[in-house]
Amino acid sequence: MKKISLLATLTFVAQLAFAQIKLPQASPGATIIQTVGTTDFTITYSRPSLKGRAALGNQTPLAPFGQLWRTGANAATNFKTTTDVWVQGQKLPAGSYSIFTIPNPGEWTLIFNKNLTASAEEGIPNGYKKEEDALRVQIKSEKVAKPYETFSMGFSDLTDSTANFNIYWADTRATAPLKVDVNANAQANVEKAVAEKPEDAGVLQAAANWNLSKNRKLDQALAWADKSIGLKETYSNVWIKAQILSKMGKVAEALPLAQKALTLGEASNDPIFKFYKDGIQKGVADFQAQIPPVASKVLKGKKKKA
Repeated sequence: MKKISLLATLTFVAQLAFAQIKLPQASPGATIIQTVGTTDFTITYSRPSLKGRAALGNQTPLAPFGQLWRTGANAATNFKTTTDVWVQGQKLPAGSYSIFTIPNPGEWTLIFNKNLTASAEEGIPNGYKKEEDALRVQIKSEKVAKPYETFSMGFSDLTDSTANFNIYWADTRATAPLKVDVNANAQANVEKAVAEKPEDAGVLQAAANWNLSKNRKLDQALAWADKSIGLKETYSNVWIKAQILSKMGKVAEALPLAQKALTLGEASNDPIFKFYKDGIQKGVADFQAQIPPVASKVLKGKKKKA
């Protein structure tokens, strides 16, 4: 009995030691992190290779058509999004999911499942369950000229609000278009930053500038700019306030602030000011052009009296 116990202990120790040694894997792991606008996508998966085997066909050894596939090797592929995202036009809430697919010629079913560790087998403990799906969409697939020996995932065609999520293997690429509400996400980040650091002049300035750039909530932007100036006056926050007032139609108030921003910038010895100087000077000229000269007002007044 002691011999059996000792053998079991030695076996366990050997397995533990083996697990601590980093060795080559048949399907090595990979992690992709991609930012789209203010949204971070993270994909964690394992990458099998064909090694002479067939994939994506009728009754092929790897990922046969019409069958649920875990879309990777070793364990479930995980997909994380930090904000809500629209996949093929359908909303997927922010969170982490496992990815499954059902490949077919010309079209795949892409599945986001709430069980992060589910296996592709159905009807077994911790097996895939359709009722745990967060989203199912149909995506297009197409043949590629150069086959992919090793299974891959990635993002392409990036803008600040859209991207394509691509799955590559064998002679096929499947693509899911993604879209995020970058303006809503950015505004939420702005509001959160101000709430967390209400006395930070830099945060208030950045928040005011964001509203200004989107021409939204200008009263709020003005309040943030005023508070930023009160905490630490700089040419940049004074210039932002001038632009906000101009957008609000208060050019006469904006002009002296723009002139002050120019003076503060010249005296600041800030090497970055040179990138702002031309814009501020142009702003001063534009504001002056919108305000009737005082002399002409006086002249007109005298003529009326005569």
